[in-house]
Amino acid sequence: MQEVLSILSGLDWSPLWISLKTGLVATILCFFLGIFAARKVVKRGPGAKSVIDGILTLPMVLPPTVTGFFLLLLFSKRRPLGSFLYAQFGIKVVQSWLGCILAASFIAFPLMYRNARAAFEQIDENLVYAGRTLGMSETKIFWKIVMPTAGPGIISGTILTFARALGEYGATSMLAGNIPGKTATISQKIAMVIQDGDYLTAGIWTLIVLVIAFVIVAAMNLAASKSIHHVSRW
Repeated sequence: MQEVLSILSGLDWSPLWISLKTGLVATILCFFLGIFAARKVVKRGPGAKSVIDGILTLPMVLPPTVTGFFLLLLFSKRRPLGSFLYAQFGIKVVQSWLGCILAASFIAFPLMYRNARAAFEQIDENLVYAGRTLGMSETKIFWKIVMPTAGPGIISGTILTFARALGEYGATSMLAGNIPGKTATISQKIAMVIQDGDYLTAGIWTLIVLVIAFVIVAAMNLAASKSIHHVSRW
C-alpha cells in the first residue's frame, strides 16, 4: 500500500489530461460531422448509400495502425497536403496534439455516424410531414422534431465516441507519437511502463481507465433507461 501511495504522489497526470482533452475535442468534431453525414446519407438512394456508408465506416473495420499509416502518409510534411498546411498556415500534424485529435476523430467517427444514422432511420416520417403542414422550415423541423426524436441514439453515439477517442492507441502512436506532456495518452503510457517492466504503475493507470469506462457505461445505460421511460409514456 505504501508503494502504491508513493507512486500516486509522484505520478505524472499529463496522460490523463491529454486523453480527456483529446477525447472531448474529437467527440465534438465527430458529433457535428457524424450528424451531418448521417443526415445526408439517409436521404440517398440504396446504391449511393451503400458506397458512402462503406467509406465512412471503413475506419471502424481497419486496424488502427493501418488508419494511422494512411493519416501519416496524408499529413506528413513530405507529402503535398502536410507540406501545404505547414508552409501556408504553420500547421504541423505529425507528432503534435493536433495529430492526437485527428487520429482519435478518424477512429471514433464511425461510431457517431452509425448511431446517428440508425436513429434518423427510425424516425416516423409522419412527424416530419406534420411539421411541414404547420409551416415549419426544414431547419426548424430538424432541431425541433428530428433531433429530439433521435435523441437517445445520438446520446449513445456521443458517449461511445468519447469512450473510443479516449482509449485510442494505434493510430495515435503512428501519427502523433509518444511525446511526454504533449501527445502521450493513457493508452500509450500503459504500453510504455509495461515495456519498462513497471507493472504496478501500469496497474494504477489501468484502474483509472476502468473507472472512467465504468462511468461512461453507466452514463450510457442511464441515457437508455430514460429513452425507454420516454417511449413508454407515449
